[in-house]
Amino acid sequence: MADQEIQEQQKRNGAQGNGSPSNGAAENESPAKRSRRKFIVIAVVILLVVSAGLFYWHSTFVEETDDAQVDGDLYQVSARVAGQVTKVYVEDNQQVKQGQLLAEIDPTDYQVALDQAQANLASAQAEYIQANVGVPITSVTSATSISTASSDVAGSEAAVAQAQQQRAAAEQRVAQARANALKAQLDVDRYTPLVQKDVISKQQYDAAVAQANASTAAVLEAQDDVVAAQEAIRQAQQRLAQARFQASQGVKNGPKQVRVQEARANSLLASVKQAQTKVDQAKLNLGYCRITAPTAGIINKKNVQVGANLSVGQEVLTVIPLTNLWVTANFKETQLDRMRPGQPVKISVDALGGRKFNGKVTQIGGATGSRLSLFPPENATGNYVKVVQRIPVRIDFTDLQHDDADYALRPGFSVTPVVQVKQ
Repeated sequence: MADQEIQEQQKRNGAQGNGSPSNGAAENESPAKRSRRKFIVIAVVILLVVSAGLFYWHSTFVEETDDAQVDGDLYQVSARVAGQVTKVYVEDNQQVKQGQLLAEIDPTDYQVALDQAQANLASAQAEYIQANVGVPITSVTSATSISTASSDVAGSEAAVAQAQQQRAAAEQRVAQARANALKAQLDVDRYTPLVQKDVISKQQYDAAVAQANASTAAVLEAQDDVVAAQEAIRQAQQRLAQARFQASQGVKNGPKQVRVQEARANSLLASVKQAQTKVDQAKLNLGYCRITAPTAGIINKKNVQVGANLSVGQEVLTVIPLTNLWVTANFKETQLDRMRPGQPVKISVDALGGRKFNGKVTQIGGATGSRLSLFPPENATGNYVKVVQRIPVRIDFTDLQHDDADYALRPGFSVTPVVQVKQ
């Protein structure tokens, strides 16, 4: 039996050497094996087709590109006042926090300017207080002057009336004196023939003559009183006119004087505000002597040293932000058909080993990158070739503070955003 098995094995080996093993194997293979092999091939083909279909179907839900990078505002920190640098607290590539002190400028000159501005403000405030207090005083003085002028008018009118009464009395005394003088003269005229005939005594005649002379003098005196009374009336009328003029001027100028005082107070109030503005500006300038970080980030391009004299607007360093970051993705124009602001995005960062971040589409650019370039293409030529253009799309991080607490992102990192364009 062993010899027969060896001979059969040699025959099989000889047959294989003659080039007909496959036919023999195929002939010796059972129908069950052939059916199973056919099923496996069909299953693999179906699996590949289904996988390809699923891949294509899934690709319609998202749009992605590798032409994308992290962007951020680079803060150019410059001096807002001129002066000599006294201290510098940071170095290149140092991480800083928002509001952290970066450098200091000598504040002596600005402190002196602040002290002077504060002194001017105190002086302006004192002048304003004095002028403001003078407003009610001027008002009271004006009212008192008007009241006094009215009283003077009334007094002058009474004086005129009294002078007129005195003149009437003087005129009456003149009439009385004239009557007395006439009677005395008539007595003299009657006594003259009698004294010549010695009917009456010489003494009686002399008394009558003296009485006549006295009556004549009384007439003159009464006439002088009338003239004096007339002069008193004229003077009283002048005082009345003056009192009336002063009263009218007081009524006219009193409110004006009050308004003038109020205008002066308002002018001084404006001076106070102007002085306060100078104080505020001086405080700002003094505060600008301390250069602080506008945002959290990393220092770069530091070109300031202790002792340097800075001018207004001179750049001292750059702060690269670590929080206010976004992604600028340049999608093909054929990928924007279903892309809308607000759609969720998965962002893979190459530099962080594919670390994933969440974001959302914020803005879709208004023009292609080529159109915004320095030399935009001119398509009105005979050798035009259609090229798919790219549109910049802004994607904002939605979980940067939560997922990136270590501030690992940097502007310029290459990323791969995947936008969910269909739910």
